[in-house]
Amino acid sequence: MSFLSFGSGEPQVELVEPAGDDSPVARAAQSGGGMHHMCFEVQALDAEIDAGRASGAVLVKAPQPAVAFDGRRICWMFTRERLLVEYLEAAKSGPA
Repeated sequence: MSFLSFGSGEPQVELVEPAGDDSPVARAAQSGGGMHHMCFEVQALDAEIDAGRASGAVLVKAPQPAVAFDGRRICWMFTRERLLVEYLEAAKSGPA
């Protein structure tokens, strides 16, 4: 897994490759590949889940600590428009 970054505060693109011939990434690549999901960093993860549900999205994966993001919580939602969305909890600001 690699991240392509355009600078601080700019969008990042995560590049992934199959872990094996029978992995989900391999199956997606065999069917043409493409975008899998969008990820948004949010200040209030629980509020974002509530807002998503209010607009008809379904929580697919409940909030959990993400190893790739230093233990910040992530969750996954599936929108009415059939888009898989990952929400990443923003890092807490430390004391000044």
